[in-house]
Amino acid sequence: MAVLIAVGSIAATAWLAVRTTTGAIRQEQGQALADDARIYDTLLAYAATHPTWDGVDAALRPLAQDVGRRIALTTETGAPIADSAPGAGSLPTTSSATVDALAVNTALMAGTAPSSADSGTNRIDPRTTGPYLLPAEERTALRDKADEAVRCLRLRATIDATVVDGPTGRPRIDTPGTDLTDSALCAQSRAALAARTATEGKALAQLNALVNTCLARRRLPAVQVHLDWTWTRQPAASAPDSRSAAGVDQEHNRAVNACVGTSRREQLLPYVAPAATLFVTDPGGRPSTTFDLSPANQTRIVAVAGLVLLVTIGFTVLAGIRLTRPLHALTGAAQRMRDGDGSARVRVTGRDEIARLAEVFNDMAERRERLEQLRRAMVSDIAHEMRTPVSNIRGWLEAVEDGVAAPDRSLLSSLLEEATLLQHVITDLQDLAEADAGALRLHRERVYLNDLLAQVAEAHRAQANRVGVTIAVRTGADPQVDADPVRLRQVVGNLVANAVRHTPSGGRVTISASATDAEVIVSVTDTGSGISAEDLPRVFDRFWRAEKSRSRQTGGSGLGLAIVRRLTEAHGGTVSATSTPTQGCTFTLHL
Repeated sequence: MAVLIAVGSIAATAWLAVRTTTGAIRQEQGQALADDARIYDTLLAYAATHPTWDGVDAALRPLAQDVGRRIALTTETGAPIADSAPGAGSLPTTSSATVDALAVNTALMAGTAPSSADSGTNRIDPRTTGPYLLPAEERTALRDKADEAVRCLRLRATIDATVVDGPTGRPRIDTPGTDLTDSALCAQSRAALAARTATEGKALAQLNALVNTCLARRRLPAVQVHLDWTWTRQPAASAPDSRSAAGVDQEHNRAVNACVGTSRREQLLPYVAPAATLFVTDPGGRPSTTFDLSPANQTRIVAVAGLVLLVTIGFTVLAGIRLTRPLHALTGAAQRMRDGDGSARVRVTGRDEIARLAEVFNDMAERRERLEQLRRAMVSDIAHEMRTPVSNIRGWLEAVEDGVAAPDRSLLSSLLEEATLLQHVITDLQDLAEADAGALRLHRERVYLNDLLAQVAEAHRAQANRVGVTIAVRTGADPQVDADPVRLRQVVGNLVANAVRHTPSGGRVTISASATDAEVIVSVTDTGSGISAEDLPRVFDRFWRAEKSRSRQTGGSGLGLAIVRRLTEAHGGTVSATSTPTQGCTFTLHL
């Protein structure tokens, strides 16, 4: 019974605590997000209506006091602009946002997400008026025309129309619930209101000059931009305007829209405050992304937990807290890893079972991150290795198809060489895949190394003679080993081919074998360029080559030594490498 009560109380405590805490955290997060949006909008409005940040303190300090946060602005280079608490210590390393009236943060400002059609034009804060701000006399004239249109709509169509002033001072007619887009009602009054003013005409002329200069650089025809930032082609162009979908070149539209957005920002740049970095922290100096629960929420959580904890005894509470806290951390880390956070780790405290589980989780996370890095590197290397021969084959075939090159014997031989190179890479990858999957089949038998090494030396002697390298075989008695002769020849052959490739003319490659009571040792030694000490641990990595340009003239695919290691391990042996730079290398098999 005591166990059942303890289990029930722990379960109830955990459930109620999680539910209450989750609700409290959501409430606090909602308030924090609302405060951040308010701060950002206030500063963005200031930037949109002032050419500099001078005087922003008058708006910043009351706002910081109202939301209970420290608000600081710096330039993009870190120079301070304004700070609601200048003596509160240094700012955090991570900023909250960038305040730029010409590049609004759409995550903080709802309704400003740019569409693919405007290429970022909607990211300009609508309060940024610049040269479009109407003087008093033009506002008055437009207001009279708007009032006349409203009276017409109310009398002739009984439409509840109102006049709304825009950021530039231009009034517009608002008809909630009624769409006047295609209506002919009061068309004359509405047309008079839509006519541009002298101020707007001058600003639009400047904008059109900037846009058409941009288009001229791209060798595109000129356009005419309107007050609603749509555009039409100049009369000389035959294509329809951007507001008609039929027959319009989408690539051309994107280019024009990009020029419109760029030109608008260039035109408005002198009228807005320069971009600034925003820091919002709590009074303790922590970023606004962290917060403390309010006293009311803390009291509610404690009260709910305390009500359930009165049912059971103290040791169950301690056991429950001790159990759920690390498990919650493990669950959170696992969820972050599931969501793609490869750096998710758990803090390990104590030496109990959960601590050991946390250690295993951390080891698994590190191994998973390493494997992901290796996978990405391997995909990149495979693409690199196969790109050149495929490109060569395609290029020559296209040349033949176009009549530029003749399909003679020399060309076919070159194409065959490139195809053979591809086949070697694919074969090497298949061997590695079989070894990794444990599906590599070995047909073991008694192998006499004297014969096997002699065969390998003879197979590579022609290539060695062509480059002026001598191959020698040295064995004492006739060592024997239980191995797959085909795979063992492949291992030694890869080592010899690698040694010949990296040994200069006049050099020497020596293949030797010896036996002890416990193992057979096969060594391949060359007098080549050697490998540096920092590169030596990586010689058996896949696609690794000391020659960074990965030239085919100085190296293979980078898979040969990786295959050597996997085939040696499949035989139950090991392989190692030693080197002295400028004097040569020795690769040793222990079987």
